[in-house]
Amino acid sequence: MPHASNVVYCDGPDCPHAFDMIALQPRNGALDALCPRCRGHGSWNAQIDLVTFRCRRAICDRCNGAGWLETGDDPVAIPDIELGPGGEPRWTLRYLRKEDADDIDPGPLSG
Repeated sequence: MPHASNVVYCDGPDCPHAFDMIALQPRNGALDALCPRCRGHGSWNAQIDLVTFRCRRAICDRCNGAGWLETGDDPVAIPDIELGPGGEPRWTLRYLRKEDADDIDPGPLSG
């Protein structure tokens, strides 16, 4: 039996329901300033059902989902996937200079 729904589509972080049910990302000390695009959330709702609150999220391409931006000279950690010794994929962190992190392509998961 179908349930009631009220699906709203958000074009970006400026939409009224873009940050519904999305908490602010914790500041980990290495990142100093709120991201101006996602305002510290790291992502926003690309689509949300206002009845069930099921949603599809878009990752912020400015801060790569961290919600915070590095303002000093510390390297920026970017999640990545690499091949292990046996050829299996595994998660890793890539560290980039701040200048290089601004030019990163966020990949297919971004909105």
